[in-house]
This record gives sequence, C-alpha cells and structure tokens, in this order.
Amino acid sequence: MGTQLRVVKKKGPRPYTQTRRAEQQAETRRRIVEAAVDLHGSVGPAATTFSMVAERAGVQRHTLYAHFPDERSLLLACSGLFAETNPLPDPAPWRAIGDTQERLRTGLRAIYDWYERNAGMAGCVLRDAEHHALTGEISEKWMGPAMAAYQDALGARFNARQRALLQLALSYFTWRTLAQSGLKQSAMAALMVQAIGSAG
Repeated sequence: MGTQLRVVKKKGPRPYTQTRRAEQQAETRRRIVEAAVDLHGSVGPAATTFSMVAERAGVQRHTLYAHFPDERSLLLACSGLFAETNPLPDPAPWRAIGDTQERLRTGLRAIYDWYERNAGMAGCVLRDAEHHALTGEISEKWMGPAMAAYQDALGARFNARQRALLQLALSYFTWRTLAQSGLKQSAMAALMVQAIGSAG
C-alpha cells in the first residue's frame, strides 16, 4: 500500500486575537501620547525626554520607540491630539459681525478665553519654540494658519499701525502680561480694542 501524505494547514491568528492586539497597541500609543502631552504642558517639549515619557506612560523605552522612532513623530502626534481635544477658536462666525469693534472684541475674547484654558501648554510650547527648532517648527504648523486667519478676519480693513497692534493683541505673551496685571478677560479685550481703534 502506498503511503498517503497528509497536509496539515496551519491556522493563523484568530480574528478576535488580532483585533484585541490592535486595540492594545492603539491604547498603548494613546497612553504614550497623553503622557507626552502632560509633560509638554508642565516642563515643556524641549525638556521632555523619551525616558520621561516612557516612565509617565508606564512602558519600556523599546515600546515607545516602536510607536515613535524619533522626537518629530512624537511631537506631531502630541500636537495632533492636543489640537483635537483643545481646538483653537474658529474665526468664521466673527466675519458675520458687521461692527468692526464688536467683531474685534468678540474675536479677542474668544482667543483670550482659549489662552486662559490652555495657559500651561501654550506657555511652555511658545517659550520653547524660541530656542528649540523642532518645537518652533511644529508650533508654527499648528498655530501659524490660525493666527493668519485671525489677522484676516479681524484686521481686514486696518491700516499698518492697527495691524501691528492687532498682532500684539493676538499674542499669548500679551494676554499673559495683561492677566498678570489682574485684568479680567473682558477688560483685556476692551483695552486692546480701544488701543487698536485709537491707531486708526
């Protein structure tokens, strides 16, 4: 009698096992990004190391590198998550306000409210952006288009001096200085509206 060969097919991973693994990887990635965001908002991106992120996230360094091979990829993920959960104000509704001063007051108040809610992150990132090239690049990619849109929406009919004052009014550091003086958000916006109007 001839010998019959029996072919045994190897079974691949069960679908639910693959799904569970993917979920675990996504959760680990999210935990890493959230840990980095926390550190960026406390010590700043420039001072945040991979070791600090790994410790905060509760993962090994090799696990962190498996998800984010370099600082750029991690910073991009962090800025993406932060922008998603803390979106900058949308200037579109302001354009419908006919009165120039009211439009300016509304826009500045929205921006100042955002600064107040996100003072820790904005302060650390914008501080580091002045001396840490990668932070500067990514913060410009994140905030640059928004600031340009704010200039366009709020200062379309302004002269050169008014546009310069508007740029000053939009700055986080201007807001921080005014906040440190004890002014309320509405008073800050009113002061800037008055200053810009007087330059007309």
